[in-house]
Amino acid sequence: MIAALIVGCEVAFWVLVLAGLTARYIAGWKRVGGVLLVATPVVDLLLLIFTIIDLRNGAKAEFMHGLAAVYIGVTVAYGHRMIKWADERFAYRFGGGKKPDPAPKHGKEHARREREGWYRHVLAWIVGVILLMLMIWIVNEPSRTEALKKIPMWWGAILGIDFLISFSYTLWPKQKR
Repeated sequence: MIAALIVGCEVAFWVLVLAGLTARYIAGWKRVGGVLLVATPVVDLLLLIFTIIDLRNGAKAEFMHGLAAVYIGVTVAYGHRMIKWADERFAYRFGGGKKPDPAPKHGKEHARREREGWYRHVLAWIVGVILLMLMIWIVNEPSRTEALKKIPMWWGAILGIDFLISFSYTLWPKQKR
């Protein structure tokens, strides 16, 4: 059930984003578009509430419950950036806006962008771990939350690999060919 909720929330997030951008740029309803875009965090709140209810109702915590915390952490850290990215492209395509600048692919700007991405990843990890600890605390039954305790370690390993890759561009900037 929790897997379907995560998928449903991801779909709902993008439906709200597309509906908001469509209302803003195609229909010309700027206020409605803004309300729809601002509503995207409600999806995350609902996912968190449903996950905690599922755990409180006796479900044994599984990887998917932890994935809900990861999803919310990633949305907090990257959601605004993703919406901004989509907004710039919609504005260009449908609203007469300027063409978005391409992401830097070489040199110091590319290295800076990679570091910023890693900082966002750290923020996602912090938010996700706080939510995981909150779930463990709310359930308060170690035998039912064992799977949640492993996620920060695995995610931390991924974060470490991301650090090595992201900061390698600072030491060895990508050169133009």
